[in-house]
Amino acid sequence: MNVLEHWSVDFYDFTVPPPLTVDPDILRFGDLLDRAARNGARHGTPVLTAPSGRPDPRINLFFRTGRMAAHEASTWRRYAYALIVWLDFLDVIGTSWDCASVRDVEAFKDWRITDLRNDERIRPTSFDTDRAALKSFYSWASSRYGVFNPVPTVQADDSDEAAWTPGPGYMQQRRDPLRPAGSRRRQVKWLLRAALEQWRNIGLRGFDFDGLRRDGWRGFNEDRDCAFVDGLYGTGLRVREWASVLDVELPASGGERMAEAWLAAKCIKGGEEGRKYWIPRRVLQSVEGYADPLEGSRAEVIRRAQRRGRYDRLRGVRIVTGHNPRTGELYIEGSNGPAALALDVLSPDERRMLFRRTPAGLEPLCLWLSVNGLPKKVHSWEDTFDDANKRVAEAWVRRADPDGRLTEEERERIRRECSLWATAHMCRHSFALKWFSILSLLEERRLEGFTPEEVEDFRDQLGDIWLQLAILLGHKHPDTTRGHYLEPFTGLQLSYLMSLLDDDEQAGVDSLVRIFARHGGSTIVPVAVAGTPGGAR
Repeated sequence: MNVLEHWSVDFYDFTVPPPLTVDPDILRFGDLLDRAARNGARHGTPVLTAPSGRPDPRINLFFRTGRMAAHEASTWRRYAYALIVWLDFLDVIGTSWDCASVRDVEAFKDWRITDLRNDERIRPTSFDTDRAALKSFYSWASSRYGVFNPVPTVQADDSDEAAWTPGPGYMQQRRDPLRPAGSRRRQVKWLLRAALEQWRNIGLRGFDFDGLRRDGWRGFNEDRDCAFVDGLYGTGLRVREWASVLDVELPASGGERMAEAWLAAKCIKGGEEGRKYWIPRRVLQSVEGYADPLEGSRAEVIRRAQRRGRYDRLRGVRIVTGHNPRTGELYIEGSNGPAALALDVLSPDERRMLFRRTPAGLEPLCLWLSVNGLPKKVHSWEDTFDDANKRVAEAWVRRADPDGRLTEEERERIRRECSLWATAHMCRHSFALKWFSILSLLEERRLEGFTPEEVEDFRDQLGDIWLQLAILLGHKHPDTTRGHYLEPFTGLQLSYLMSLLDDDEQAGVDSLVRIFARHGGSTIVPVAVAGTPGGAR
């Protein structure tokens, strides 16, 4: 039996065959994935293993039954890692999960956020995932096993949204005792376009701060990574949303600055209904370069995977024979002929198994592929950003110490002081700030000459900036947008906001300003701005 130092977690992958083995104790179980499926496991279901090397079936059942079983694999992943940290903490203090007390949970919160002995402390906002995981797990365990629920909370419901009640102008929430003070204050950060391009060139394309490419750089996937980052910054989509797009779902780049596309319901956070979003022309051109059948890296990894027969060994592959862009349906090969399947109902994991037949063999419909030719997993994009940030930090060190004379301790200090870095969600924040600036300018122009009462009446009838921004970001309610972005945007000068725009976007705004000037600012007309609702038809 293998003895581990800590709790560990693995995730079922139903797309690959089980590993070959001659162990009779394993062979007697038959096909392990078939057996796991009969026991309620799905693709992405976690399996937590104790330091003894044995899994606790009661804990693992949490992800296979009840409300948690209906969640997406991304939620399972976050909660599984949160539970791993909690279980390791309990081992250190000498107790088990089914004997934990309220005091243990409070001690865990203190250790995660404030305990000086913990060198890996986290922000209060990050503890929200731990809090939600423990709250959901113990609500389930107390009902199923009669285990004492040590999580202090205002209710047993494991949904964060259930604690919200309508209030005047903003959403009001009853205080959750386990939620740290200030945890709702988001760490909103953004990048100017110039900063993003510098970070991309250094972190993803192998340049240094002097603008020269480093010797020996091998950027095999740089066209893919640059196109992905450009897409996050240009569309404002979440990583999960942009990472799940199929090649048939993207329009071709044309003459318009912003092209419309449809985001499938199952790829959206919450997954209730799909929505329209807008893609800048330069993003589509970048994606087309990556997907070019002759020169793009996507075609190269597909050809390599085909030669090695990698696609032929996958389990659960579904063959797509056609696509109807008007109805948003795929035609899937079946025993009784092609069957129509709406793109809206396909989750990110299901999309990974969609392939088409070509003269060279099977080919995935997923746009974003790993070096092995298989669809790139959503969470692996975090590694892409982490690796890029490390390259930028190393370039920062080379800039400060070109001759390599500093000690490693001094070099590490310089790495930590590097002021250029990025995360995937910062691209979404930057998108929000950019469109806040555009919408602010447009509202300022079209409301010139109106009295305060007329301005208020206009906003009541047609909505204010936050309503339009909520549509662009895919938020269900403008209060969500306000809650995330109002405080960090307050006080920013319009001149600074406009510096976020590139030349193409600035030209579009200038054109709109001229239109408003011609109308004298006294007549309210439909705003046909590229990239906003009502534009780019």
